[in-house]
Amino acid sequence: MFNHHKPLSIRNIVILTLLGGMIMGGITGGVVGLYTAASISGNLVNMNLAARPAHIAKSAAPSAPAPTPVNEDQELSAMVKKVTPAVVSIVISKEVSVVQPNDIFNFGPFSFNMGNGDQGGSNTNAPQQQQEVGGGSGFIISPDGLIVTNRHVVDDTSATYTVVLTDGSKHDAKVLARDTAIDLALIKIDGKNLPTLTLGDSDTLQLGQTVVAIGNALGEFSNSVTRGIVSGINRKITAGDMEGSEVIDQAIQTDAAINPGNSGGPLLNLDGQVIGVNTAVSQSGQSVGFAIPINIAKQSIESVQKFGRIIRPYLGVRYVIINADMASQNQLPFSYGALVSRGTDPGQVAVIPGSPADKAGLVENDIILEADGVKVDEDHTLVSAIIKKKVGDTISFKVYHKGDTKTVTVTLAETPQQQQ
Repeated sequence: MFNHHKPLSIRNIVILTLLGGMIMGGITGGVVGLYTAASISGNLVNMNLAARPAHIAKSAAPSAPAPTPVNEDQELSAMVKKVTPAVVSIVISKEVSVVQPNDIFNFGPFSFNMGNGDQGGSNTNAPQQQQEVGGGSGFIISPDGLIVTNRHVVDDTSATYTVVLTDGSKHDAKVLARDTAIDLALIKIDGKNLPTLTLGDSDTLQLGQTVVAIGNALGEFSNSVTRGIVSGINRKITAGDMEGSEVIDQAIQTDAAINPGNSGGPLLNLDGQVIGVNTAVSQSGQSVGFAIPINIAKQSIESVQKFGRIIRPYLGVRYVIINADMASQNQLPFSYGALVSRGTDPGQVAVIPGSPADKAGLVENDIILEADGVKVDEDHTLVSAIIKKKVGDTISFKVYHKGDTKTVTVTLAETPQQQQ
């Protein structure tokens, strides 16, 4: 059976109505509040994302690792470690009778850097014995043992030469060629798969560029490393020893210490490429050393590699460079140029008979004013112009001849063997 409820009174109806309104209002208000809060929260989040930098907004994405700082000392050490095995020490030995201390060979303000050793005397009555009399440096440029050094290191034809590698092994060396135009020589040892150095480009050198010199310092401390900068380029110096002197043209000046015994060792850039051959040091200055630019040496190196000897072009004249003082003292019409003149010794003619200069008509007292359009002076000598040429090349001279200026074209020939 169904239960029947009593009808609600007016008072109860009013109470129920109020209660229902309150409940519905609360529910409605809660829904609206929640919706509003969610909207505001969403807008705040979006605003924050828009205001944040991209790297923060995307913080969930993995970040790239920070680059490792470059350590120049580590790079330099790695380079030196790589090239050092190709740098060699050269020991000079000969039969001597009296042993005396050997000093650096001095000549004027500059000297070649022979290492310390013993120099034989002239007492022919004393017993002869093989002695080490000096030392130098060199570097390997071919896996079979071709080595570059200075000519003055191996200039003694009565001496024997031994190459010492970084592993301590000793090898007899044969002198293949001595270059009389520049202080360069090439020697050879027997070897296979030897470490080598790469020849760089000395024409790209800049003042202040960092360079490294490696060599047999003092003829005693092999593979000594010094670091410095290029202090000057295209220097012209006169260097020599007790046997004589020579002009080194277009030399590289560096403050990387070049000690006695460094002669013939490499001057390197930070890539480990040879940009010079260390050759001389100032006896009056501190940290003033000089190297032959490798681009000048390349012609001799390539000639020996191809022909087994140095084939160098020559002009065939003796000359003296004119400067302002010389022009004033001798009443010359020009304060620059190369005056073709004979030597002080008998037989030292101004123009060698049969030479390219002779065939082109150059004569004594001519003044060569320009070579291939470049003014000839103390900074641009005839040697620097000719040394860039090859046998068979032509060179154009502007010449002052007996009051007139004319152009003379000379075809360069190979330097006769007796003059090398």
